[in-house]
Amino acid sequence: MSKSFSETYQKALLHCIQQAIHEDLNTGGDHTTKAIFPSKHQSKAKLVAKGGGVLAGVDFCELVLASHAPNVKLTPLFFDGAVFSKGETLFTIEGDTQEILSLERILLNALQRMSGIATVTQFIQQSIAHTSCKVLDTRKTTPNFRIAEKWAVAIGGGVNHRMGLYDAIMLKDNHVDFCGGLLQALKKTKSYLDSLPTPIPVIVETRTLEDVGICLQHKWISRVLLDNMSPNELTSAVKLIDGALPTEASGNITPENCVSYAESGVDFISLGYITHSAPIIDLSLRAI
Repeated sequence: MSKSFSETYQKALLHCIQQAIHEDLNTGGDHTTKAIFPSKHQSKAKLVAKGGGVLAGVDFCELVLASHAPNVKLTPLFFDGAVFSKGETLFTIEGDTQEILSLERILLNALQRMSGIATVTQFIQQSIAHTSCKVLDTRKTTPNFRIAEKWAVAIGGGVNHRMGLYDAIMLKDNHVDFCGGLLQALKKTKSYLDSLPTPIPVIVETRTLEDVGICLQHKWISRVLLDNMSPNELTSAVKLIDGALPTEASGNITPENCVSYAESGVDFISLGYITHSAPIIDLSLRAI
């Protein structure tokens, strides 16, 4: 999964990395490191876990090094998706000292954030493993780091929702309300969809069983999103849909209550929590 994600979204990942490099080094580079270490100075370090979790970001780090530090070699001892414990060494890194130190914070930021997201995602998916429900992410991500955060969700066993506004249509409450109602919004959406050279998924947010009934009259819809409904309301909606369209529950779902939502029978639960509230996993790069 990890490698296939990087191949599919390589352009976006490299753009993300370039932005991170520019943010930290700009055009001046790392003056502290250049002041102390001569060019071609060599060092070795290890990545040590100060907490436990699911590792994510090793392949991201390898992309960083391949594009910006060709004289540094990373040797994984754990790979993306592996479960690790506090105190374990996750990988070693060896090569040009200036390159290692100038990229250290970028590598650690990515690893800590991605591992935190992967850990929470796996926890939730395992919590609902007795159902057929899958965990979805959302667009509630860190600006300019979404591609890496969604990669972490995939590593943790979750499923990526749309990557952005460009790869799916999603009718939400404001679209419907600004348009004057769900029927009007669906009519315009279908006309737009028919004009596209390539079809894209259409997800429709519903707030009532009446909205659900309207969606059932439009079988070209890709998924019905049942928004801010209680588990009991979700059960009624799923029964009404009766497998005619895939279903997703969204709104106020957390690691603490996710089981009751998944047990309603929905196909997916989407949680902004896994990207906007996942705690980082503390990691440290130490000289050897």
